[in-house]
Parts: sequence; structure tokens; C-alpha cells
Amino acid sequence: MAATHLKNTQSRAADSVISDLEQRILSGELLDGAPLPAERHLMETFSASRTVIREAILALSNRGLIESKPRFRPIVRKPDYKTVLNATGKIVQNLLTETGDVKNLYDSRVFIERGLVREAAAAATRDDIADLKTALAANQAAIPDSAAFYDSDVAFHGVLYRVPKNPIFPAIHIGYTAWLAPHWDKMLRSPERNELNYHAHEAILAAIMERDPDAAEDALKSHLDSAWEHVRTTFSSRTF
Repeated sequence: MAATHLKNTQSRAADSVISDLEQRILSGELLDGAPLPAERHLMETFSASRTVIREAILALSNRGLIESKPRFRPIVRKPDYKTVLNATGKIVQNLLTETGDVKNLYDSRVFIERGLVREAAAAATRDDIADLKTALAANQAAIPDSAAFYDSDVAFHGVLYRVPKNPIFPAIHIGYTAWLAPHWDKMLRSPERNELNYHAHEAILAAIMERDPDAAEDALKSHLDSAWEHVRTTFSSRTF
């Protein structure tokens, strides 16, 4: 009974520390990228035990407000869209236990990228086009090396997410990449397959440069539909 009371008391104390530190991070009093005050300093500031401070630090880490690494002081991370996605990433991955769940997530990616290539065809700037050309050149150069090609593939699509100049989209791209990576890692890769994907990217860029939203969307959808057909073979024989 006494142990339960002590645990409840520590939890309430930790909640107070968490709330205070959270407000300091959000207000900018604790600067983004700066080390969190030393553990002993926090113990003195909040008149709290080491156990309470460590519980608070763990909670803030789980919320994405600080970054903890063994043997290093925790680093303050002021929340942004990427922080939100990172904080929910493990939850999303745990939800992707069925083939249908992965397909639903992938379909949402296709939906978003169809809109992004249409936007790119209509409004991509010279710098955007230059970034796409650079990404495509890296993609071509990586064809013999499947690991490098995968990274360059992600980078090419990443440029599309940056075209609207909306910080939400690049954060979403990071999320899709992290959430789907465990499934894409199971795909059989080869230089031949890489070359097909490169030419698909080439067609997408060509349509964007021609300022043809319909052709850009068709090329993107064909590419991603083909990618799904390739990855679905890594799942069980369950129909979907």
C-alpha cells in the first residue's frame, strides 16, 4: 500500500515537471537544439528526486520534445510537423500488421503524390526543376547499386513534396518513407528493376517540364501502381 502511494506521489510530481518543461520548450525559453539542463540542476530547480526527473525526461522524449541518447545530455526539440510524425511513427508502424493496412497507407501516398505532380507541372519554379533534374541524375547514376538507388528514389519523390513550399508535405514524405520502409526492404531489387523505375521518374519529370498535369499524373500513377505490384509479392498469399 505504501509502495503504491509512493509511486502515485512520484507520478504527480513528474507530471508537474513535465508540464513546466513542456511550456519552457514551447515558449522558447529552452532553445531548440540546446542541451536540457543537467539532471542535478533539474532536481534542484524542481525539488524533485532523480527518479521523478528521469520519469519526466522519458515522457518528454516520448512526446518528441527532447532527443535522448545514451551518455549524452538530452537535446531540446521544439515541436514541428516532423516532430509530430516522429512521435506517432511507432504507433503507425504497429498498425501496419495486415496487408490491407499497408495498402490503405500506400493508396493515401498515391493520392497525395498525384496532386503534387499536378502542382509541379503547373507551378514548379526553375529551382524546383533543377532540383528534380539533379535528383534524377543521381537516380540514374545509382542504377547498379540497389541500396543507393533506393535512397535516390526517395530523394526524387522528396523533391515533389517540397514544390508547394508547404512544410507539412516534406514532413509527410518523411513519415511515408519511415512507415513503408520495412515493407519495401523486403522487395527483391536488381539493376534491371532500378532502370525501369529510373525511366518512370524520367517520364514524370518530362511531363512536368512540358507543363502537362494530366501526363504527369498518369506517369506518376503508373509508376506507383507498378511499384505496388512489385512489393505485394512480399506479402502472404492473402487476397486484397
